Amino acid sequence: MFDFDRIIERRGTHSSKWDNMAKLSGITEADAIAMWVADMDFAAPPGVAEALTAEINRGVHGYYADTGSWAEALVVWLKRRHKLTVDPAWVTPVPGIVAGLGMLIQAVSEPGDEIVLFPPAYHAFRKIILANDRRIIDARLINQQGRYVMDLEALRRLITPRSRIVFLCSPHNPGGTVWSPEELKALALFCAEHDLILASDEIHCDLIFSHATHTPTLNAAPEIADRIVSCFAATKTFNLAGAHMGALVTSNPVLRRKIEARVAAANLTSLASFGMIATEAAWRTGEAWLDALLPYLEANRDLLHARIEKAAPGARAMKLDATYLSWIDFSGTGLAADDVADRVAKRARIFASPGPQFGPGGENWLRFNFATPRPILLQALDRLDEAFADLRK
Repeated sequence: MFDFDRIIERRGTHSSKWDNMAKLSGITEADAIAMWVADMDFAAPPGVAEALTAEINRGVHGYYADTGSWAEALVVWLKRRHKLTVDPAWVTPVPGIVAGLGMLIQAVSEPGDEIVLFPPAYHAFRKIILANDRRIIDARLINQQGRYVMDLEALRRLITPRSRIVFLCSPHNPGGTVWSPEELKALALFCAEHDLILASDEIHCDLIFSHATHTPTLNAAPEIADRIVSCFAATKTFNLAGAHMGALVTSNPVLRRKIEARVAAANLTSLASFGMIATEAAWRTGEAWLDALLPYLEANRDLLHARIEKAAPGARAMKLDATYLSWIDFSGTGLAADDVADRVAKRARIFASPGPQFGPGGENWLRFNFATPRPILLQALDRLDEAFADLRK
């Protein structure tokens, strides 16, 4: 029903992933392959195109009236997909989750206060924290047999009276770890003990592979719900990153009013109609598309991991239970990190996300986006074979 092998030319379409590649990576060859930023090279669900086409055909694109149907679509999706019960009144639409996290920072902290990260972690977290003149506490994750775990005892020694918020990727980006209910509850209890807000970024929660199950943080620790802000979006799930729409969800009315006051202060209460229409349509019509996508992505993951570990002896892929972003450790190859990066960029002409941008612990790693048609992935893997061929002699 859905042709994920179809190659859609994205160059020259204002695609950040493809049209910003040369500027950001220095890879100028016309045949360069983009495997960095987290969007997919697949057409979005047909229901999204139908909803946007209907809007275009009306020909009148005025201000969007939030009648509640968008939040209702999210609530229904979360209940059906993740067994999470959310009141529509808990939902605050924001122009993207990172922007929403910036508003949360402003709502509950002051310049100079501290935000906890679990690095290596999504690089935009660091940017939004520093842009708001807050300090970062890095509580490094432990790589335990190819899976990340949190060290809460180490975090206990790092926090101070100025610590305000914990940012969690759930599932984890870039490591692909799906946190267990026990891990999430332990973190939530830690936050309650130390009077911290827990911001649970669950933007990748729908992109879960077989034999793994995502637990919403609100389900893992309902008794701590008053200090949890859950972040959801359709954008990663359905390849709608350009829609820039997300939701902050909290049952705490005082906290929600503080967040909404920051949204109003930035004059962001008027919502982008095309983004709202696209994401609502995705939640309402995209489930069959997602169910078809996940096995395709899982096959791409398995292919990438097998081929890259064979191409570069000593390379190891993190066990990936979620996302379409492979996190590869090249330290076992014996090559310097700069040499690895040069081989991938200059010999293979592939732009992968540099590990250091994810913070401490990312120094010998690269992140590869495998959400691309298999013919493109196979071409990239053939190039990686050539780039590391001397290691196999």
